[in-house]
Amino acid sequence: MAKRRGPRIEDPHDVLLYPLATEKAMRLLEAENKLTFIVRRDANKPMIKRAVEELFDVEVEKVNTLITPTGEKKAYVKLKPEYRAEDVAVELGIL
Repeated sequence: MAKRRGPRIEDPHDVLLYPLATEKAMRLLEAENKLTFIVRRDANKPMIKRAVEELFDVEVEKVNTLITPTGEKKAYVKLKPEYRAEDVAVELGIL
């Protein structure tokens, strides 16, 4: 039986659509070292992890995803303790 593979998205810019700067996203940024993004609906966790690591030169500890009621896919990206999510947020212009 052939192993099922997800879509191949080569460019990390195609995976991450835009960062979120809601109150909850800001609280997670400060308290839990997490970034929040809206991502492509067909992007999987390894793709999201690779895109964040390549674009922002950080290491990702964990990725959680969910589908919002509006049908968008949201990703919560926890960075490893040696990296600061605030530094990435400044780079993105959301802080």
